Amino acid sequence: MASYREHWIKQTRKKNKYFAQSTTYTSSIHGTKTFHSKKEAQYCEELDWRLKAGEIKHYDLQWKIDIRIAGQHWANYYIDFRVIDKHDQIIYVEVKGFETEVWRMKWDALLLLKDEILESGAMLEVVK
Repeated sequence: MASYREHWIKQTRKKNKYFAQSTTYTSSIHGTKTFHSKKEAQYCEELDWRLKAGEIKHYDLQWKIDIRIAGQHWANYYIDFRVIDKHDQIIYVEVKGFETEVWRMKWDALLLLKDEILESGAMLEVVK
């Protein structure tokens, strides 16, 4: 029988309010990482396969984007993946399961300001 402490920890452990399950994946270039959801980990695995196939050159995890409005810092946006394809096209990818109001506000700002704050020709993509 489990001890009282084990029972209490199990009952009071904070659960994700959107029911996302943290998942650990070992990437060929980034090592072992814990992702916020299974969907993010699966997308990272897909990027590893695309890298091996030569479809992409490189990818980064949790890329920080400084959103500036009128030259002033407004918010930081940590996009899930920054991908560089074989043609040197930069694609920022957000893997989304549940859209929150705050996410939607930041995403809309990013869409409006992308030409000012991202590399020329960069693309934004949401994977659901």
